[in-house]
Amino acid sequence: MTRAQKLQLAKQMHCLKNMRHLYYRMMSRGVELRLSFLLVFFKRFSLTLVLTGSLAGGVNAQNVKPSVALKIGKESTKSEIVPDLAFGAYQRGHYLTAFKLALPKAKLGDPASQTLIAEMYDKGYGVPKNLAESTAWYALAAENGNLEAQFSFAVKLLEGKYVKPDVKKARSLMLMAAKGGHATAAFNVGQFIISQRPTSAGTKQAMDFFMQAANGRVSDAYYTIAKIYESGQLKGFPEMEKAQDWMLKAAKAGIDTAQVELAIWLVNGKAGIKEPEIGFQWMKRAALGGNVIGQNRIAKMLVQGVGTKPNIIEGVKWHFIARRAGLNDQWLDEIVGSLKQDQLAKALRAANRWPSG
Repeated sequence: MTRAQKLQLAKQMHCLKNMRHLYYRMMSRGVELRLSFLLVFFKRFSLTLVLTGSLAGGVNAQNVKPSVALKIGKESTKSEIVPDLAFGAYQRGHYLTAFKLALPKAKLGDPASQTLIAEMYDKGYGVPKNLAESTAWYALAAENGNLEAQFSFAVKLLEGKYVKPDVKKARSLMLMAAKGGHATAAFNVGQFIISQRPTSAGTKQAMDFFMQAANGRVSDAYYTIAKIYESGQLKGFPEMEKAQDWMLKAAKAGIDTAQVELAIWLVNGKAGIKEPEIGFQWMKRAALGGNVIGQNRIAKMLVQGVGTKPNIIEGVKWHFIARRAGLNDQWLDEIVGSLKQDQLAKALRAANRWPSG
């Protein structure tokens, strides 16, 4: 694996953990999701709010605020093979060493080194955090063809904080990165396409990019693909077996919304077979993970004995936990009203121990 590939992999892992939710699921972790909501279900990352223009456009750094990186420009357009010393130091947490090793190569125009410098400025690793400087270095590395830099600079262009906003250029960069094999960029390109063409044809076109993202282990892509199959946009009717397979992938990957939806599908037999016991386990997993909808649903399942033995005390406990998080439920409130004082006290004590007990 080359140094650039290692940097790309590490950055994508970091991106999936810390960045993706800036763009992806804006929905309030509910259970129902129409295809039209695919544009806004990505809770923490809302790229689609600023999507206008086309996927065409050039790449340059002319609008980036002046910095050391821009003063350097392209002293060398030749991409040199860079030893793994800087990246190795970065991986071990020796950030200042990594910075010192990468900077000379970055100044000579090496895109992998430029991207590493940008990353360290962006996160404040080894040097004081400087988003203007990181943006400038990402711009240079993007011009020099680095996939991670193309993705990151596209994000900067959409944010428009340290560079003039340019949605057209951002789309172009994201597409370049996707075509170069960047999985997260491919996911975003799929969103771009659906935002421009919210039709069956647009969904079919976007599906190729979502599949690319899924093959690159972007877990939100699993969920998106599941919802597309459920919607019936590809063939004119829901493909629930495929949908459930992809929802299972998303649930296993830790997408709590997918865990809730999968649980409901299994209880109701939406894909043809009812498996309430397995559904209960997925709902419990979502509830334990802090999903408020999951906490509300498992409360009802426990009270009614769906997929498990009835346990009204445990059910009311989960109702209290969900209610404290802001989700009220009149039916469960009535169950609470029917409890004896000792039952109510027991449920309250259990809820008060959450999340430690």
